Amino acid sequence: MLVTPVMERFILHWGEMGTRWGVNRSVAQIHALLYLSPRPLPADEIVEALSIARSNVSNSLKELLAYQLVEVTHVLGDRRDFFKAETDPWEIMLRIAEERKRREIDPALTMLRDCVAQAGEGRGDEAFVRERLEAMLAFLDELDGWYAQVRRLPRSTLAAIVKLGGRIAGLVRR
Repeated sequence: MLVTPVMERFILHWGEMGTRWGVNRSVAQIHALLYLSPRPLPADEIVEALSIARSNVSNSLKELLAYQLVEVTHVLGDRRDFFKAETDPWEIMLRIAEERKRREIDPALTMLRDCVAQAGEGRGDEAFVRERLEAMLAFLDELDGWYAQVRRLPRSTLAAIVKLGGRIAGLVRR
């Protein structure tokens, strides 16, 4: 696949954004390439297009498959696996949010619940630590509940909320 200068610019930037969000640069760059590709690509074309080691491409594709940001497809007469990316920006964002919640927020909630259960009811430092843990648990529980509510909203409602932007804060203040 021929990577044009505009594609290269996007791919490099997507890779940089990925590293800032805690995603491996190669994973993000492969996602960007597949997002921009007009057709599914086999791993060897990804290797060639991005000059990334085959093992790195393989591991990155596994990560993207786990996030459900890419899927495997096949081409008649070709035994190789081909990969295509989800192209709906809303769906991309929702899948990333769901996976990040599963990997980061859910384990944090489990750990906080365990810590609160183990924290002593004592005085002084013990009581202070328990209060802090309970406050963090309450916050993450509320955030988790909010996420569950937002996730159930129809996409049209989500889009309307985003378009409202800062005006929502004004409505809430009233």
